[in-house]
Amino acid sequence: MIDDLTHPDLAGEAGWESIERFNEARTAESYVSGESDGRRLLVRYFRPIGAEVLKARVRFGPGSQGPPGHVHGGALAALLDEAMGFSAWIAGHRVVAAHIEVDFLALVPLGAVGTLDARIEGVNGRKVHVRARLDLPDGSVAARSTGLFLELRPEQLERLAELATGAGMDPEAFG
Repeated sequence: MIDDLTHPDLAGEAGWESIERFNEARTAESYVSGESDGRRLLVRYFRPIGAEVLKARVRFGPGSQGPPGHVHGGALAALLDEAMGFSAWIAGHRVVAAHIEVDFLALVPLGAVGTLDARIEGVNGRKVHVRARLDLPDGSVAARSTGLFLELRPEQLERLAELATGAGMDPEAFG
C-alpha cells in the first residue's frame, strides 16, 4: 500500500516541480491533503515548469470507499474542489469556492493512483473560473469539474491567517 508522499507512484513527471511548501503544510484537519498514513487520500501537488497549471498525483485508500471497492463521489468532489482552489491560490488569487460542478465519468477503484490537472479559465473582477480533471492510469477521465471561486476581501484574509496560526498551520504556506 502507498502510505506516504515519497512513494514513487506519487512522483511527478519530467518538468514538474513539487510544491513542497504546500505538500509539507498538510495538517490532520485538512480532509483532502491532510492525511499522512494513506488510509483515505494521499495527494502530492506539482507545478509544471513555465505552465499556468496545477498537477497532482493522488492515491485513494480504503478510507475513501463509497460503492464497494470504489472511491466515494464525495471524496472525488473534495479533491477536485481543493485542487481548483489551490490552482487559483498559486496564481495569486486568494479565493474560496462559491459554486462547483462535478461530472463523474468512471468508477475509480480503491488503490488507484490518478493524475489531476487544474487550471484557471478566466478572471472577472473577484470571480475566478477554474476547471479540473482527474485521469486514471489507463488514460480515461474519471471526473471533471468546473468552479466559480470568489476572491476574499482583506479582512477575510486576515481572519483566515489568524485561524491558521491558531491551528498550528503556516498562514503563508498557500501563497
